[in-house]
Amino acid sequence: MEQKKVSVLGVPFDNKTKETFLEELMERVEHNQKSFVVTANPEIVMYAKRNPAYMSLITKADYIIADGIGIIKGSKILGTPIIERVAGYDLMLALLEEANRKGSRIYLLGAKEDVLQRTVAKVQTFYPSINLVGSRNGYFDLSDASIIESVQATQPDMVFVAIGYPRQEQWIQSYLATASKGLLMGVGGSFDVLSGKAKRAPKIFIQLNSEWLYRLIKQPLRLKRMMALPQFLREVKNEKKQVYKK
Repeated sequence: MEQKKVSVLGVPFDNKTKETFLEELMERVEHNQKSFVVTANPEIVMYAKRNPAYMSLITKADYIIADGIGIIKGSKILGTPIIERVAGYDLMLALLEEANRKGSRIYLLGAKEDVLQRTVAKVQTFYPSINLVGSRNGYFDLSDASIIESVQATQPDMVFVAIGYPRQEQWIQSYLATASKGLLMGVGGSFDVLSGKAKRAPKIFIQLNSEWLYRLIKQPLRLKRMMALPQFLREVKNEKKQVYKK
């Protein structure tokens, strides 16, 4: 029997398919339930491991999604395999499709102004039935309560927050503390891809679970960030040894 939650270095991932996530999230939207969705890759897990406050924050989320093949590999090493990698970008697109079908109220928050405007234009073009109630770039102080108030004033059903971890999760937590409804999801650099500023890996890289390699080829400066993956796998193997010792 598959486990509903799978712990990887202390982060409790939900063990569901993309279809199940989509179905459950849309049901919560329809019932005006607040939803905090975290899309976590090895880099985020390693950051959470080093920062207890951030770990405490994300473990309170309603859903933690395995966004990264490294998380899937780690879960297998630990003997508690997660059934499917769910890319945050793919889930965002699936939610936008559902929002288009239902005429949901959407707010886009994050990225540079030019990227944001291109993202807005793409959403309006490809999802014309979405009620795009507002947008704002990601350059603001987290302590600025007026941002939360202005977003809440538009009564959005979903807010996609593209300001990068840990800021996006910190902002979402503050937002949901006073909101009456809304699905909020941190989507990192997804607006860059949706806007066309950054290209997603070709299908062959995605099918081979090698998107990380494509990104590294395109952006060699990412090498330092990519080092989180081998560090993550070392930590997972150490955790497995500790379990065996007990």
